[in-house]
Amino acid sequence: MSPNKARALLILIADDDADDRYLTKAAFEENASHCEIDFVEDGNEVFDFLYSRGKFSTYQAKMPGLILLDLNMPKKDGRQVLDEIKKAPSLKHIPVIIFSTSKSPEDIRQMYSMGANSFITKPTSFEDLQEVARNIESYWVNTATLV
Repeated sequence: MSPNKARALLILIADDDADDRYLTKAAFEENASHCEIDFVEDGNEVFDFLYSRGKFSTYQAKMPGLILLDLNMPKKDGRQVLDEIKKAPSLKHIPVIIFSTSKSPEDIRQMYSMGANSFITKPTSFEDLQEVARNIESYWVNTATLV
């Protein structure tokens, strides 16, 4: 058994689409029991969450072990968020998975060059989303060693 097997992984998911948040939450709850999910709705809220500001000032007790980041969000898009996370000494260690509807090779190349740890195109079916949740838990909880 991996030493990481029993630990819970806090995942921060940044997505402005309410339907996507609902389906993602359901997929993780049903298929990734060692993952704890929190959501933010735009790029500014990512940093409010990470720095315990605004509506998250008394809410956040620990940093996420993983961030799933949509590219197309209001206020501050995923590209800007990724850039700021990877430039911040206190945040750059957090793995960031781009979780987007984009299939553009240019977007994929750009996100990896900016420091993304993975790029997942959002599935179009709930069954495929459940598989993504299982795979994320399998790799990031049971296989990878995180800081």
